Order: sequence, then structure tokens, then C-alpha cells
Amino acid sequence: MTANRRRGEVGAVLDGQEYRLCLTLGALAELEAAYAADDLAALARRFATGKLSAIDLMRVVGAGLRGGGNDISDDAVGRMQVENGAAGFAAIVAELLTVTFGAAQAGEGGQNP
Repeated sequence: MTANRRRGEVGAVLDGQEYRLCLTLGALAELEAAYAADDLAALARRFATGKLSAIDLMRVVGAGLRGGGNDISDDAVGRMQVENGAAGFAAIVAELLTVTFGAAQAGEGGQNP
């Protein structure tokens, strides 16, 4: 499986299986609803703080998996394992947000998606 970063895709190994994740428009709408964000700029600002909880990691990975065509719930994501544990999930989320919103997600802030 090869992820196409130009299309906003990233690859990740979860529970020993390779997956393609993508924050499609539908996945972003799902996250807007979960965070009660008024728009994409508000969602991007929320993630640009760099302060992500475990539930944030589950939600973003879950939305990315579903956007990549996988029928996996957030609860199922919470039971999955990844190399380096929580830090591994954080790395997947950071990469996914970077390909979706750009470098502003790496903590540079101030830019709208």
C-alpha cells in the first residue's frame, strides 16, 4: 500500500496491518461536528495548539481511517496498538494533520487551511 501525500494520504501500521488514512471532506466534517467547530479554520486552530488528548488521537485516526475507506469505529481505534504506543499515534496524527492543513499544524500557527 502506497499513500499519496499529494492527495492528503498517509500510511500507518495499526495492529500489524497497513492502512491508508486521509482526512477527506467527510472526515473533516465529522471532526468539525465532534469538536463543535464552526469551520475548517477553527478546526485547524484547535489542532495547531499541539495539545492533543488521547480522545483527540482516537478521533483523528478514526476519521482518517474512515476517510481512507476503512470501516473502523473510534472505539476500535482505541483498542488498536501501534509501534511506540501513544507517541506512535501522535506521530500518525501529526503527519495526517500536516498533509491536510500544511505546516501550520506543526505549531507554526496563524495560517488558515
